[in-house]
Amino acid sequence: MKKTGYRPPHVAKDGAFRTVRIAIVATRWNHGIVDALVAGARRCLRDAGVPDRRVDEFRAPGAFEIPLVLEWLARRGRHDGLVALGAVIRGDTPHFEYVAGGCVRGVQEVVLRHAVPLGFGVLTVNTAAQAAARAGTRDNKGYEAAATVLEMIQLRRQLDEV
Repeated sequence: MKKTGYRPPHVAKDGAFRTVRIAIVATRWNHGIVDALVAGARRCLRDAGVPDRRVDEFRAPGAFEIPLVLEWLARRGRHDGLVALGAVIRGDTPHFEYVAGGCVRGVQEVVLRHAVPLGFGVLTVNTAAQAAARAGTRDNKGYEAAATVLEMIQLRRQLDEV
């Protein structure tokens, strides 16, 4: 059976990313899961040669607040790429839909308005077990979100040369 899903890009380790500046915006809600996503993102950035000193981390109260933090960062223009990380876990009320939907719409607006590369790693899951499975050492959506932002930075560089 053919495996479907995301295959992270090959991230060159040729020093191409040693001068990029990346901002990670993560939530304080579901901090155990989110801390694992942040660790995965930082691992990816290190693997790609981004020095730790060029990675800034900011904590938003929750997923609904992520877009505003991204907006503030994008307006400043000091980062080559942004990574959004969080975990919204479905409960018994419609709150899940409002928070998850608001986060996604807000992030999309920031990205399109500022044309800034972004890796989206905000989990929207039904259970804490599903979130934990996506924040593990083998399958880590934080790692994938960081790989995505690096791939978008590479693509932007290619397009700037056309």
